[in-house]
Amino acid sequence: MISKASSAAGPITRFPADDLRHAKRLITTHNAKGQGVFLPDDDGDHHKIMLNGQAAANIIYSTQGAQVDLNEEKDIKFAQENEPPIHVRNGSVARLIDFAPGMESPVHRAMSIDYGVVIEGEFKLTLDSGESRIMLPGDCSVNRGCNHMWKNMSETKSGRMLFILLDVQPLTVNGHVIEEDLGELAEEYPPHPEH
Repeated sequence: MISKASSAAGPITRFPADDLRHAKRLITTHNAKGQGVFLPDDDGDHHKIMLNGQAAANIIYSTQGAQVDLNEEKDIKFAQENEPPIHVRNGSVARLIDFAPGMESPVHRAMSIDYGVVIEGEFKLTLDSGESRIMLPGDCSVNRGCNHMWKNMSETKSGRMLFILLDVQPLTVNGHVIEEDLGELAEEYPPHPEH
């Protein structure tokens, strides 16, 4: 199932970006003997062109519940049928994002713990304090609800990152509740379902 994509005026018109390798998704299940087997390879259920063609997202998987129910492949059905918001409340999201050359994301904060792994390219992670760090392939970040932005440092080649987002309890810093703030990214993700 391919999600409706925003118009793409920038260099990225599909996932994967033209100059990056096609990424396969491998999902396992069990056969009638209880042995592990692979489902057919694919490239995810939900793709989206973002920020007017400056990025493309591919949802690798999403789950709901603190303990994921694997029985009767309920988790597979959930991942197929639900394009997730930035993160799933009481769940998880694994998302690949291809960034156009030189692309800089808007400043944003998801109320989640975000594991960011550079797959291809060189990225700069900048926090709202002004502190920043350069990340190379294999480098990982653990963002704990901080406002931040990403920049693909190459002016000539797309870059790719893997993000794993897990829900968190409400966060209070110096007596103030920290709220999610997606800024310009808000229109790129479905809203959180109301409970």
